[in-house]
Amino acid sequence: MNEQKICKDINSRTIKISMVDGTLISACVNLDRDPGYNRLSDLISSDREPFLILMNSTMQKPGVKIAEKHDTLFINKEHILWATPENNNSA
Repeated sequence: MNEQKICKDINSRTIKISMVDGTLISACVNLDRDPGYNRLSDLISSDREPFLILMNSTMQKPGVKIAEKHDTLFINKEHILWATPENNNSA
């Protein structure tokens, strides 16, 4: 899949995020954006930047049947309820 190739060109991880308003997001995030920040929890808990940069994202808003797709999406980390890495079972 082309989106997975883009995500593999940088050290990225596909993640799922739930926002406080109920929005669900599936996207890629660059794990090596800053030296020493190579885990999802490092990126989310860091106060160096208030926004998390997501690539190739799919956003499902509550009450809306059609998901929105975005090449790049900036989300305020203060609005994240939870985030988890997706299982990457591709070999």
